[in-house]
Amino acid sequence: MRKIVECVPNFSEGKRKEVIDKIVSAILSVPNVFLLDVETNPDHNRSVITFIGEPESCLEAAFRATKVASELIDLTKHKGEHPRIGATDVIPFVPISGITMEECVELAKKLGKRIADELNIPVYLYEQAATRPDRVDLANIRKGEFEGLKEEIEKNPERAPDFGKPKLHPTAGATVVGARFPLIAYNINLNTTDLNIAKNIAKAIRFKDGGLRYVKALGFEIKEKNCVQVSINMTNYLQTPLYRVFEMVKREAERYGVMIRESEIVGLVPLKALIDTAVYYLQLDTFKENQILELRLPETKSLAGFLGEVASPSPTPGGGAVSALAANLGTSLLIMVCNLTIGKKAYLEYEDKMKELRSKLDVYAQRFYNLIQLDCDAFNRVMDAFKLPKEDMNRDNKIEEALKNAITVPFEVMEKSLEVLKLSSFIAEYGNKNAISDCGVGVNLLYSAMKGAYYNVLINLISLKDEEFKKEKKEKSLSYLKEGEELLKELEEKIFKRFS
Repeated sequence: MRKIVECVPNFSEGKRKEVIDKIVSAILSVPNVFLLDVETNPDHNRSVITFIGEPESCLEAAFRATKVASELIDLTKHKGEHPRIGATDVIPFVPISGITMEECVELAKKLGKRIADELNIPVYLYEQAATRPDRVDLANIRKGEFEGLKEEIEKNPERAPDFGKPKLHPTAGATVVGARFPLIAYNINLNTTDLNIAKNIAKAIRFKDGGLRYVKALGFEIKEKNCVQVSINMTNYLQTPLYRVFEMVKREAERYGVMIRESEIVGLVPLKALIDTAVYYLQLDTFKENQILELRLPETKSLAGFLGEVASPSPTPGGGAVSALAANLGTSLLIMVCNLTIGKKAYLEYEDKMKELRSKLDVYAQRFYNLIQLDCDAFNRVMDAFKLPKEDMNRDNKIEEALKNAITVPFEVMEKSLEVLKLSSFIAEYGNKNAISDCGVGVNLLYSAMKGAYYNVLINLISLKDEEFKKEKKEKSLSYLKEGEELLKELEEKIFKRFS
């Protein structure tokens, strides 16, 4: 199993989009890192970015983001509702799959040392990576914030960092790095502007003041919405569930004659947290998670997961599946051009034809999507057949059958890609001129899908014994490829003319 870790750095900037964009670009500059979410809050003047990937990739991405933040965020000019001590305020690593909490702790230490050594930013370790009991809680490290820590870090040995000199970076402050259980950032807005009420409720529910065990909370003013907010970090939603926090805030608010206006989840949330909440409020005492329709559907993969699997040592998904994906993407781009043409006054005379083409292309796109998984299944059947004992009387027949099936899938990709290329001629000539580049990308992807699928036909033909089948597929697939090549040239001529 590949090691996958989640990283959720918090940056002290929630107003300047150009700064956040540069931080995100730094993260995405690292291969095999996949961005999941970017949440910004102008009142808090804070952004939370979530990405996943292999441990070393995530470490590199977090370091590059911290470097960019240190160059663009000046805490001496920063003002916001949320407590902070650094431009990159906190960087938690969360184990997702194939990795232990202990490994995430080592990752945190490695990153912390690098930030201190290379960026001259002092680093504190927290949560599971904490070196002292009082530093498990992030609030203890943040005490006094940037302004208070600026002097105390130099005078008080108890505030010395885990890495780096006991001196804040003049503009980037300090950074906290750690490893933790998945956290839910949950905010509850109240229909009042009385900040004291929010602060009192936060005190009542947070663990350090006698509240719920896995809850941290603060009261904030949200000027943008003309209300106050109880901002909550839930550090273990299994032990202290979401609905229990909501109910306690609701009860406490009623004491002040106040109601909950709305609540929000910042960033990503585990599905189970929402399921448990639905079960509680609907009193679904006998409900089982396997009753959820989406969880019973055939397995689907996120783009991040699919790309990670392609890069993995596993032979599937391989070239055949990627070819099917390319065909799907090419077809989807052509559908997009149809959609951008339909409804436009300049292209009214072509609208009916574009709608007809869009309907046909939708069917092809869905089939290409299914062929991605079918190609993986076909290859796995080939592998299973070759693993059969040699004394198995049906082994040769099963290998032959599996190989034919493995050829049939990429052959269909070629066949259908060619059909879509033929349909795209009208789109290339009369589609919305502003999207003609998308048409060009689409047809090239379809031809690439054909060529990639052709390679997969050839590789599986090598071991096949049925000479007649072999000859037929080889000749037919080659003729498809040649026809596709000629068609691509014609389409590109039409497309390039429309750039003038």
